[in-house]
Amino acid sequence: MRVLVIEDDVALAKGLKLNLELAGYQPDVVYGVKEAERFLDGCQVDLLLLDVNLPDGNGVVFARELRGRIDIPIIFLTARDLDEDMIVGFQAGADDYITKPFNVQVLIQRVNAVLRRYQVVQEEAARLSVGNLVIDFESYTVMKNGDVLSLTPTEFKLLVKFCQNPGIVLTRQVLLEELWDKEENYVDEHTLTIFVSRLRSKISDETYSYIKTMYGTGYRWIGEEI
Repeated sequence: MRVLVIEDDVALAKGLKLNLELAGYQPDVVYGVKEAERFLDGCQVDLLLLDVNLPDGNGVVFARELRGRIDIPIIFLTARDLDEDMIVGFQAGADDYITKPFNVQVLIQRVNAVLRRYQVVQEEAARLSVGNLVIDFESYTVMKNGDVLSLTPTEFKLLVKFCQNPGIVLTRQVLLEELWDKEENYVDEHTLTIFVSRLRSKISDETYSYIKTMYGTGYRWIGEEI
């Protein structure tokens, strides 16, 4: 996993880089906010080790701005050890807050812990369990009572749209727009009706009903309601 160290103390940055490599990570080092911005624009990173006091900016402000754009674990490294400073750091989106000086091996363990937590959250977000279905959005698979269902790409696309909008009435126009592909191949209302009917027949049974027809409007995902 790739770790970006944003630290203007050259000796400390090099030491962190070495120890992260020994721990099995792929570390990169930059020395300021502008360097970090350029790096993140071109590379995907799994975690940031971020100094608060940087020569060209404030790490807390930078972290707050990042939180509005990307979801990435952030651990602050700082000499600021007051409770007020820590509160500000966590409010800015820090996943951990480590004060200098620190034991590098303890830092590595805290990096491990933060990444484990993120991995669990990401895995949960990529999989939905509802009723007798388990929907894996990353592998594009759906299991019903433990058996894998055979869904077409269009049926799966419809299912994802429903799952993303629980309880909301999705009009036929909204669903038709969702089914347009990049080449703008058109799907008409009759075809949409067929797609929804096929999807419903595959995922529903006498115990669980997932898609409710809203006559004259569209459809609504109702989860486990019958």
